[in-house]
Amino acid sequence: MENNVSPIPTLKSWFEEAKSKLPYEYAISAALATATKNGVPDVRMVLVKSWDDSGFYFYTNYRSSKSQQIDENPVGALCFFWYELGKQIRIRGPIAKTDEKVSDDYFKTRDRLSQIGAWASKQSQILPNRFILQKRIAYYIGKFGLFEVPRPNFWGGFKLIPLEIEFWLRKPYRLHERIIFKREELTSNSWDRQFLFP
Repeated sequence: MENNVSPIPTLKSWFEEAKSKLPYEYAISAALATATKNGVPDVRMVLVKSWDDSGFYFYTNYRSSKSQQIDENPVGALCFFWYELGKQIRIRGPIAKTDEKVSDDYFKTRDRLSQIGAWASKQSQILPNRFILQKRIAYYIGKFGLFEVPRPNFWGGFKLIPLEIEFWLRKPYRLHERIIFKREELTSNSWDRQFLFP
């Protein structure tokens, strides 16, 4: 075990490579795993729009299934897998809502129809037919007209705060390289590093 070795330089290097060599949305796509209060697992793909030393950010409807699971059981895991690069990053830790300013700032960067979509979609609820969604989209297009589309109060960001970060690098004969970083406290900059068998 090696102490006080930060995973951040490797994160930056790998993400920069992914963004330079892969389509942007592929580079920032990750599987997000959550679980219900009873421990029933669930997983789906999300776009991790940004990250910093404190955590990884994604955005959603706060009434969606994933949001309900996070409310009930506020821990999760992210997995980035870039097949073409032979690289994978796994991240585990608690999940918390971002503050409203972070959600507002990101919402303003979305294109207008995506902003309208946030209002129109009752994410994860039953949709009897597609026409109902189309009617809701038309309604909100008319409601906001040419004015700025505000962020719905039921839509915003989450941040996964890493306690563990594992890097996986493809090697011949399935003898892959795995390195895991762990820390005890969310605010600690002190990480322990260990190598894992493939």
